[in-house]
Amino acid sequence: MHLGPSFRTRALVYAALTANAVRPLPGFRTGVASFFAGWVTGELAPHLLAVTAGDAAAHLTERRRDPVGLALSAVAAAGLVHLVQQARRDQQVAEDALTEGLGADYAEQLDALPTPADLRVPWRSLVNPFRTLRRTPVGVVVERGIAFGEAGSRNHLDIYRPDPAERRAGAHGPAPVLVQVHGGAWIYGRKDQQGIPLMHHLASKGWVCVAINYRLAPRDPWPAQVVDVKRALAWVREHIADYGGDPSYVAITGGSAGGHLTSLAALTAGDPAYQPGFEHADTSVQVAVPHYGVYDVAGSTGTKAATSMRDTFLAPRVMQTSWAEHPEVFEDASPILRITEDAPDMFVIHGAHDSLVPVDQARQFVAKLRRTSRATVVYAELPGAQHAFDVFPSIRSAHVVRAIDRYLHWHWNSWRAGRSAV
Repeated sequence: MHLGPSFRTRALVYAALTANAVRPLPGFRTGVASFFAGWVTGELAPHLLAVTAGDAAAHLTERRRDPVGLALSAVAAAGLVHLVQQARRDQQVAEDALTEGLGADYAEQLDALPTPADLRVPWRSLVNPFRTLRRTPVGVVVERGIAFGEAGSRNHLDIYRPDPAERRAGAHGPAPVLVQVHGGAWIYGRKDQQGIPLMHHLASKGWVCVAINYRLAPRDPWPAQVVDVKRALAWVREHIADYGGDPSYVAITGGSAGGHLTSLAALTAGDPAYQPGFEHADTSVQVAVPHYGVYDVAGSTGTKAATSMRDTFLAPRVMQTSWAEHPEVFEDASPILRITEDAPDMFVIHGAHDSLVPVDQARQFVAKLRRTSRATVVYAELPGAQHAFDVFPSIRSAHVVRAIDRYLHWHWNSWRAGRSAV
């Protein structure tokens, strides 16, 4: 029985996956395959490293050894170690971004300075990240399937909040609120699939987090998606006090299509075109934290990736009209074209190796925010990170969650201090 070729094939797969994670394949057509392989490999690099090393160790016990397979395994292992170290360094990358955007003294506005224990990698919870993802932390309760509109389950939301029976010692007054908008290319996805690590973390620290569904294309074309996000924001303003939240302080976050909807909703408060039937409702937010978002729906930046997405996907599947016929639909839906001096504070996060939404979109969006708005703008560009890096617990997502925690607590405390001073 010859096991050498089989081992060599496995080693080749490990090496190919690692190479794509270290340097993703370029091009719009290869983007989806490159993303999926690179995303899983990059975020589960410690697990794949263990598999690679274990497979090589088992092969070394065989009488006939394959030097080519062993060499490929060694190359893969070296690359995976690089990915692990790169993810660990994201803690400092995120901290440097906060310091650059907010000032070296921003930590003085936190309830307490982060300890080394707060910043270390939570290895135990990463052994089986999907099990950790499904487990609700002690002291957090989830209320599911609350209707905020009339579109059935697509207008339902879930609320993650501290267990009222275990209210934190010293906690007083209503809690800050975070609205989570899922991604999924505007055509799929659910409220219970994304943002879970962040909502678990913040709810355990006293926040009230609201995960929302929204209508999906192509069944419901644009702008149904942003209309539902705004309808959910209006619901939060009206009802969140019943769940312990402060309706006067609402943050919003989301990734990918959710990052697009997060930033667009934050930049278009009160826009009647996106609030049919509830034009006078308050849909403003105090702060937005979009992840790997699409900021140029219209292709206004002129990049090939943006125009390709517009013409081959957004126009036929989401907008269901063409750029040539109705350019205003795409322009109005582009966050980068909706920036004004009144934009809220933002913390923009993007992976440098994003195959689906190239990082240049985030760079140009942040540059225009900094030129135009009067708000604070924090930008963290994560080396080596793919799209969707925060969907499940990983080394990188743990650091990102804690950085967002520090940012939002800085913002919440600064906002309260400013309010008290008025």
